[in-house]
Amino acid sequence: MVGIVGYGSYLPRYRIKAEEIAHQWGMDPETIKRGLLLKEKTVPAPDEDTVTIAVEASRNALKRAGIDPGEIGAVYVGSESHPYAVKPSGTIVAEALGITPEVHIADYEFACKAGTEAMWVGYSIVKAGEVKYALSVGADTSQGAPGDALEYSASAGGSAFIFGGEGVVAEVVETYSYTTDTPDFWRREGAFYPRHGGRFTGEPAYFKHILGAGRGIMQKAGLKPADFAYAVFHMPNGKFPLTVGKRLGFLREQLDPGWIVPLMGNTYSGSSPTGLSATFDVSKPGELILLVSFGSGAGSDAFVFRMTERINEVREKAVKVKELLEYSPIYLNYGLYAKFRGKIIMNS
Repeated sequence: MVGIVGYGSYLPRYRIKAEEIAHQWGMDPETIKRGLLLKEKTVPAPDEDTVTIAVEASRNALKRAGIDPGEIGAVYVGSESHPYAVKPSGTIVAEALGITPEVHIADYEFACKAGTEAMWVGYSIVKAGEVKYALSVGADTSQGAPGDALEYSASAGGSAFIFGGEGVVAEVVETYSYTTDTPDFWRREGAFYPRHGGRFTGEPAYFKHILGAGRGIMQKAGLKPADFAYAVFHMPNGKFPLTVGKRLGFLREQLDPGWIVPLMGNTYSGSSPTGLSATFDVSKPGELILLVSFGSGAGSDAFVFRMTERINEVREKAVKVKELLEYSPIYLNYGLYAKFRGKIIMNS
């Protein structure tokens, strides 16, 4: 049995409400909230970035795994907001956790599915017997241009998963990927903000790929929607995961943790991994969980996990996603938010 032996997440305490952004740009807050099904989003502090988020999430994963960091033979960090253009995030994360120097490290990028890309490689290298444990992280501090629709959802956070063959919390039952070249969202080298194709990002990008991956993995595994206790889809907003869930045959009430969308926003590479972490916080032994990510450009990774009895032993050893969401949030006005995110460029 190969699967996840430890998991953990981290979310910043700073938040900004959707109506605060809407008021700044003369938009109707209720229209925004109804249209996107978003209420607020996380905002990284000035001293937080993808690396600090990855370190905190990984520390929580190590608490649950209960292993010596030195036993981890691979570290993979997936993000579209690595703090350095030329310097790996993974080396800093591994050094902070005490994993170096005998370790294979790589950074991954594939828009919002960079996190599940890191998970797929981490799982595969453990399954191949190359390393005993592999740490895979999906984390982002995403940006949206001022006044753009992305500004309401682009947030910060991440989750980490340690794969291994001993003490498995969630067994990997099946994997599947579905990928095409679909230019729906992009950011050129040197550009500060990403650009997107508006409604084009729904069809033929998001829905085509998640539906393709979701149907593909269920067919491959011989499973149907009713077999799953939880279904987690990439969450660019509140509406898209609910819509794709219905199209795949899931009932609305099955789409837990839907509550995470209005509070957290879209953490890009950390989006579906953090949704998965939230389901681990409430799942029971024997339950099946479907995870389908999405990355613009475009592609989806799909996983089927089966929970083991060990989940009841490790769940309380680290902070849960819901606790991170609810713990003493600090709300920002738009001015402080713009300062935190470096949206004000001063020319000398």
